Amino acid sequence: MGRYLLVIDSFKGCLTSPEAEEVVSEAILSCEPDAGVISIPVSDGGEGMLDAFLSVMGGERVSLWVTDPLGRAITAAYGVTREGVALIESARAVGLHLVPPDRRNPLVASSYGVGEMVADAYRRGCQRFIVGLGGTATCDGGVGMLQALADALGVEREALSEVLCDCHFVLASDVTNPLCGPHGAAHVFAPQKGATPAMVSEIESRMRELAARAADHFGYDRSDVPGAGAAGGLCYAFMQFLGAECHSGIDLLLEYLHFDGLILGADCVITGEGSADEQTLMGKLPYGIMIRARSAGVPTWLVAGRIEARDKLLAAGFDRVACINPSGTPTEVATRPEVARANLSRTILSLLRGE
Repeated sequence: MGRYLLVIDSFKGCLTSPEAEEVVSEAILSCEPDAGVISIPVSDGGEGMLDAFLSVMGGERVSLWVTDPLGRAITAAYGVTREGVALIESARAVGLHLVPPDRRNPLVASSYGVGEMVADAYRRGCQRFIVGLGGTATCDGGVGMLQALADALGVEREALSEVLCDCHFVLASDVTNPLCGPHGAAHVFAPQKGATPAMVSEIESRMRELAARAADHFGYDRSDVPGAGAAGGLCYAFMQFLGAECHSGIDLLLEYLHFDGLILGADCVITGEGSADEQTLMGKLPYGIMIRARSAGVPTWLVAGRIEARDKLLAAGFDRVACINPSGTPTEVATRPEVARANLSRTILSLLRGE
């Protein structure tokens, strides 16, 4: 009887982490009815972060009205754990999925809604925050978030660190980009959110001005700290103005899961994501899972909707690397939930048979 540990990220646009793991579990049990299967819904700070952390830490959801990236009122939820830790998934308030493709414009999209969630949790007595940064539509350097907090607390943005001095912020992110420069928020992330080359230049200018003014005021500059550019600079705002720490989202989750204990006795770890390539090896969720599994002597299988740099993924330590989609499958077909389910199930059965 095999013992399988499922730690699969969402296949964006078609399957959530729990849905993907359900498919894999069913495929394993159809082939090995007596197998032991443990499913761990996960997120590295983006889509599914709230669900993943609540499933591990326990607690309740809090719903409230917030401002979306375009200034519209929407309802969003955050979590409060039994220990009083606020779990903020930024994308629930300012996610890219909330903005139609033809209206995406990071010059105007605001992170204000994130600040509204933080302020609400603070009013409820929360002083510890875990903030997931993935999947946002914004590239405002976190100015919107800071303004929402300043408005809620009745202070200037520069005074927030004094008012919130008893609060501790931990940021969950899987990127290491600085705020400015060729690898910064404007050049790397703004185009993914609808920015034209002219917009990128304008956003870069805004970021540099923000960082210069903040450094002059506080006497220190965190714009070059790895990860400052995450979520269009939202990470920078939390670090510079609120003293936040940035950590790998998956490492945070695995720490709370006591993953190193769970993996003991496992015969195989199965992980995955929508698209696996060289970026996977730069700290993304499947890579973090594989490193921990490898250190415990447990093989790791990687499944994804798209595979590039297969040889590099294998060389890095993944024992099996499999694309769930047949070659030539159009994206619009591959991302249909029913198609993704069928292809994922078929792939797992093939791996189990050693094909």
